[in-house]
Amino acid sequence: QVQLVESGGRLVQAGGSLQLSCLASGGAFSDYPMGWFRQAPGKEREFVAAISRGGGFKYYADSLRGRFTISRDNAKTTVYLQMNNVNSEDTAIYYCAAGKVGATINLRSYEYWGQGTQVTVSS
Repeated sequence: QVQLVESGGRLVQAGGSLQLSCLASGGAFSDYPMGWFRQAPGKEREFVAAISRGGGFKYYADSLRGRFTISRDNAKTTVYLQMNNVNSEDTAIYYCAAGKVGATINLRSYEYWGQGTQVTVSS
C-alpha cells in the first residue's frame, strides 16, 4: 500500500513557473513508475507526464512536451513536475499516481493516487 501526497500547487501568473512535488510513503518507491495527471473543472482527468522506476524513461502529453518536466528522486521517495511558461489552460487539480510496471499514459495502469494539489493560472 502506497500513500501519495502532492504539494506545491498555488496561484501563479501566466508565463510563470512552479514545481509540484509528490511524496510517497508506505511502499518501495523505486518499484513504481510514477505519473502526473490533471483534471480541470468539467473535464476528464488527463495524462500529463510519466517516469519509469529508475527515471531513465519519460513520457509527456504531446501538448505539454517542452514546457513540463517530470523527474524523481528515489532516495527522497519524491516525484516532481516542473511547470514552465504556464497559461490559463494549465489550471487544474494535479494528481500524482504510482503505477504498475510499464504504466505510462493509461490511468487504468495506476494503482495509487494522491488527493491532488490545485494549480491556478491567472491570465
